[in-house]
Parts: sequence; structure tokens; C-alpha cells
Amino acid sequence: MSSDTATSADRAPTVYVPSSEALATVLAPGARPPRPSPLSASLTFSWRALLKIKHVPEQLFDVTAFPIIMVLMFTYLFGGALAGNPRDYLQFFLPGIMVTSVVMITMYTGVGLNTDIEKGVFDRFRTLPVWRPAALVGMIVGDVLRYVLAAVVILTVGLVLGFRPDGGLLGVLAGIGLLVVFSFAFSWVWTFFGLVLRSEKSVMGVSMMVLFPLTFLSNVFVNPSTMPGWLQAFVNANPITHLVSSVRAAMAGTSDASSMMWTMAWSVVFVVVFGTLTMYRYNRR
Repeated sequence: MSSDTATSADRAPTVYVPSSEALATVLAPGARPPRPSPLSASLTFSWRALLKIKHVPEQLFDVTAFPIIMVLMFTYLFGGALAGNPRDYLQFFLPGIMVTSVVMITMYTGVGLNTDIEKGVFDRFRTLPVWRPAALVGMIVGDVLRYVLAAVVILTVGLVLGFRPDGGLLGVLAGIGLLVVFSFAFSWVWTFFGLVLRSEKSVMGVSMMVLFPLTFLSNVFVNPSTMPGWLQAFVNANPITHLVSSVRAAMAGTSDASSMMWTMAWSVVFVVVFGTLTMYRYNRR
């Protein structure tokens, strides 16, 4: 009895080791699916951004309620003092407040990115066999819908209040197109901050510290010629000033080649500089 027990204890248990062919049959019964293209991967992440809005529709308050409040408040607050009546001031003011509202909501791209990083979502994305920048590009492309929606809301409110664009439909579309292109490029600034800063509150605080001088120290509310010389120097070099002048000219049915050239140049600079810095930081995070 004891010898039989010892023999059983010394005998190694039988372990079935499947062959590579058997594993391949179970794990990969069909052909391996092709790797998604950069465009397909980016659009998939864009759809994810839209689904987040579907499940949390309160996210649209900043592109609906906020622009309406901005238009009504500043039109009736400054219109009588600066132009004699709110309607005349609205002709000058509405393209500027459209730019201000849309540019200010670009910061939520960085805030959303930082939130995903803190929750560990982007660590999962980095393990996927997709084009590495797709998650970032898709997030920004998804936010383009928010920019268009904010611009349409502001334009609708302006038309109700008496704004009449002399450039007609084509001028309005050209102005909104310039605004969306610039906002897409400007969003890369906040993606970089979203990767560098530690919390979403930090991203929002730094964003507001940058956005307030850029939007208020510009030609949005008044003509820069009424400002002191030292302030005019900053205003004339401000990229928001060039954007507002381009959008204003397009909606008025005229052209401002210099401002449009500067707007496109600033857009390229933002994408090249901050897009490169964002990807460098993202790949090494």
C-alpha cells in the first residue's frame, strides 16, 4: 500500500498541451481582419465623442444656452452706448461674439482629454492596433459638430434680433467655415495642455487665463482705433482679431485678404507646433 502511494505521489500529473495548429483553429478560425485605416479609426473615435453627447445631453448647454446669453447680454448692454441702438451694434458685433463663443468652447477638448486620461480610458486606446493619433484626431473632429452648432445658434439668434449679413448665404457659410477651421487648429493647444496638466480643473484654469485676454483684447466689441497705442499693438497681432476680421468681412460680402492670410497662417502654426508637441507627449506619457 505504501509503495503504491509513493509511486502515485512521484508520478507527475498528465497535462494536455495543445499543438499550435489546435490553438490556431480555436483562436483564429477565420482570416485576420485588416488593420483599420487612419481615417476609419479617427471617424470611429469621432462617433464615440458624439455618443458621449447623446448619453449626457447637458454637455450641449455650453453651445446652446451660453451663446444665446452672450448675444443678448452684450447686444443690449453695449449696443445703445457704442452704436446708438442695439440693432446697429449687432451688425458689427455678431460675427465677433460668434468667434468668441466658439473659440472659448474649444478648451473643453483639453478638459475631456484630461478626464479620459485620469479614468484610464486612453491607456486602453493605446493598446489597440490602430493609428496612434486616431484617438486625439477623432476627439477633435467630434468637437467640430459642437463648433458648428454654436455658430448656427448664434446666427439664428442674431437673425431674430435683426442681424442681416450682406454676404448672403455664401458669405455666412464662408465665415462659419473659417471659424471652424481655426477652432479645429486651436483645439490642439488644449490637447497639449490636457496631456501636460494634472487635472481637469488645471486645464480649465489655464485655458481661461489664456482665452480671456485673447478674446476681450481684440476687435470683437469695439474698433481698435479707439484704444491706446500700446494696446493696439497687441490687438493687431492677436490671432482672434484676424479671425474676427475675416469672418466679419465674409459675412458682409467683402474680402479682407490680409486677415484671411493671417488666420490660415495661425491655423497652420497651431496644428504644426501644438499637434507635434501633443503627439510627442502622448507617445511618451
